[in-house]
Amino acid sequence: MLYIVGLGLGDEKDITLRGLEAVKKCDQIFIEAYTSLLSFGLSSDGLSTLENLYGKPVTLADRETVEEKADQILSAAAASDVAFLVVGDPFGATTHTDLVVRAKKLGIDVKVVHNASVMNAVGICGLQLYHYGETVSIPFFTETWRPDSFYEKIQKNHGLGLHTLCLLDIRVKEPTLESLCRGRKQYEPPRYMSINTAIEQLLEVEDNRGESAYDENTMCVGLARLGSEDQKIVSGTMKELQSVDFGAPLHCLVIVGKTHPVEEEMLDFYRLKKQNVEENDHGTV
Repeated sequence: MLYIVGLGLGDEKDITLRGLEAVKKCDQIFIEAYTSLLSFGLSSDGLSTLENLYGKPVTLADRETVEEKADQILSAAAASDVAFLVVGDPFGATTHTDLVVRAKKLGIDVKVVHNASVMNAVGICGLQLYHYGETVSIPFFTETWRPDSFYEKIQKNHGLGLHTLCLLDIRVKEPTLESLCRGRKQYEPPRYMSINTAIEQLLEVEDNRGESAYDENTMCVGLARLGSEDQKIVSGTMKELQSVDFGAPLHCLVIVGKTHPVEEEMLDFYRLKKQNVEENDHGTV
């Protein structure tokens, strides 16, 4: 049996009871570590937080393990119970459909245990979930690669009066260009896009395109460490949010569409004020 278990967004305590029961009866446990990161477990002491809770060793599965060595996980699941742990929800911001399809083709039973993900937890900012359009990803720009395919989607959402959730780039265990050329893998340091960088890139694309999908006065909501005890939520214009220190990753950004009065009332709780924004630091409502 292959169990794909969502861990939620905060810390090790966010796993569901059903998920914890599944993990505890598994012979091997893998955790994906290339699409997100945990505010627990992936610190300097390794995976000790998770391993202490589960009472078993946990194997870190990076991008190569999941994409290139999935057969190892599946062959283990064919002979015993294996858990594959996913930050957030297994089919939230990042899908693991390929792993499920491959398992089913091999006749391996698959059970999925759901949990909270950024896709629904973002509702805490007060914008109604069914007023969102298509979600977009904002990648890090480089000197030679500055993609803007997200622009049309934001523009379409804007035209329909819908909000846009922007998921910001995570670069974990990415091989360097030099190492790819040499055929010997060396990796870049981990990078997590900040809300400030995302807005800078968004405005650059708008300057180049000039089709008025948004501008520096467009209302947005910045969310950092969503689901954690120290989450930070601030609403304001793009220009205003550029000057906010949102702290440690992970960050995401919502570009606000047409709002309902109730949504506006909620946004006002998180509104960036000239004085201290400390009241927003914990995302309390």
